[in-house]
Amino acid sequence: MAFVSTRQIRHELCIKQLREIGAEVMSVQGVMFFVRFDLEGFKIVYLYRINTYNDYYLERIKPYPSPGGTFKTEEQVVDMINIDVEQFRNAMNSKNFDLFIQIITKLCNAVRKFEDLFLYYNVSREELESIKKEVDNIEEVIDYAAKHDKRVYYKKEPDTL
Repeated sequence: MAFVSTRQIRHELCIKQLREIGAEVMSVQGVMFFVRFDLEGFKIVYLYRINTYNDYYLERIKPYPSPGGTFKTEEQVVDMINIDVEQFRNAMNSKNFDLFIQIITKLCNAVRKFEDLFLYYNVSREELESIKKEVDNIEEVIDYAAKHDKRVYYKKEPDTL
């Protein structure tokens, strides 16, 4: 029983930390949590839940879905959310921020459309190869930009570049 109460105390401290950085935290039956931020009208929403192994699965669900990962402690979840929010606050200073949101929203929608296409239709090899070529091209453009554009955030290394 002491383990449960110690864990609850630790989790309450983490929720307090999230609120201190501007989050609204909503608990769903004590195992799933929505964490919402409003950054000058720009909404960011996270969902994390505790699984049967007492790990924490985190994902960003707004402005676009992005898996955050699985963590062993509440503190790791708070750290990841804090870094992500900090990166968005920084990115919002870019004059290209709205275009970034438009592009990433289209990319997320394209993934869903592609999944529906493949799961609901008998897609030809030629069409799949054409789509793959376009995706390869997008990745090349992203890799090129990462090598040639100025880096602006250093507290965490990129996950995929």
